[in-house]
Amino acid sequence: MTADLNQSGADDTRPQQKSSQSSSEEEFSGPVHLVSWWLETWNGLAPNIRGAIWTVLAAALFSCMATLAKFLGGRLDHFQVTFFRTLTGLLFILPFLVGNGRQGWRTQRPGLHILRGLFGNLGMICGFYALIHMPLADANAITFARALFVVPLAVIFLSETVGTRRSVATVIGFLGVLIMLRPTGTIEPAALAAVSQAMLVAGAIICVKILSRTDPTVTLLFYSSIIGLLITAIPAAIVWQAPTMEEYLLLLAMGAFGVAAHNCFIRGYAVGEASAMAPFDYTRLLFAAIAGFIVFSEVPDEWTIVGAAIIVGSTLYIARREAQLGRKPTPADPVDATVTAVSGPTPGSVVQSVLKAPTSSQSKTQGTGNAPHAPPPPGKTPDQSSSKDEPG
Repeated sequence: MTADLNQSGADDTRPQQKSSQSSSEEEFSGPVHLVSWWLETWNGLAPNIRGAIWTVLAAALFSCMATLAKFLGGRLDHFQVTFFRTLTGLLFILPFLVGNGRQGWRTQRPGLHILRGLFGNLGMICGFYALIHMPLADANAITFARALFVVPLAVIFLSETVGTRRSVATVIGFLGVLIMLRPTGTIEPAALAAVSQAMLVAGAIICVKILSRTDPTVTLLFYSSIIGLLITAIPAAIVWQAPTMEEYLLLLAMGAFGVAAHNCFIRGYAVGEASAMAPFDYTRLLFAAIAGFIVFSEVPDEWTIVGAAIIVGSTLYIARREAQLGRKPTPADPVDATVTAVSGPTPGSVVQSVLKAPTSSQSKTQGTGNAPHAPPPPGKTPDQSSSKDEPG
């Protein structure tokens, strides 16, 4: 009798257990189905559409970072802001450096690393100074002029061949810079810093093009981070003002925005064609103008708009022309462009993206995924094939 009652009670609890288990499975399967649907939808988009979304998101995050830097620069010196930006990036780099062991810091070209670190980090200092003392839209627009400086430097130091059309586009772009600067006999220090930033970053890019032939990305980022800390630590200590707790949080937020922005930026250029992503990268000008108006009551004047349009048009033409000639154009970097591929540390997941994600040009034109050592064209040495192109 007792056994029958126990059996009956056990039978009664089984449907309840099955019911509760089924309910928990349904609750769990809801988010799973949602994530699965989202991934299926996202992967179903064309590569250039996904790249455009990443690039626009990066532009918005870069503008948030620039806005915080300008806000913090209202009380803290630009050396302090740059120091914290460099320190934040180095903290994210360290785990990847440790994971690479000695290969992370060994190099056969220490002198070129030092030169590149000086170019890039001095450019970052100038960029933050310009951000703090100029309207956001103006500082961001002049930053894009760094592509104009790359053209003559590539001819001089990389023996690249540049034809008439790109030369004319470069000259027109510099005219756009002059229009934005509106020279009247005296040059504003902030405007001079913005132009210097573009020129220094261009020099750092030339060094990167040479160093990337032999050294891995994490090595470039490590030396740049160390040099950046050495350059900014002493000036930051001299002008040091103890940040408040709110400012510490904003400095961390600025670093977080930089991390997220560079992650999105590199992912966009990894999945989409560089020439197709360039126009979307210029949405940073729009976001900067909106942020400047809302936060700092800045209104771009007609000269800023005209000059920015000329710079954008000329650099877009250069990018498209290089794409037509089969070379991957260098994407326009942010105001602290030294971080992405030039000077400052690319933090966390950004480094992972750089080290793992194949470029669209590799996967689409070569058809073999990530192939860093593709054979050069007939009649050319490896150095010649990577540094020269057709006149254009």
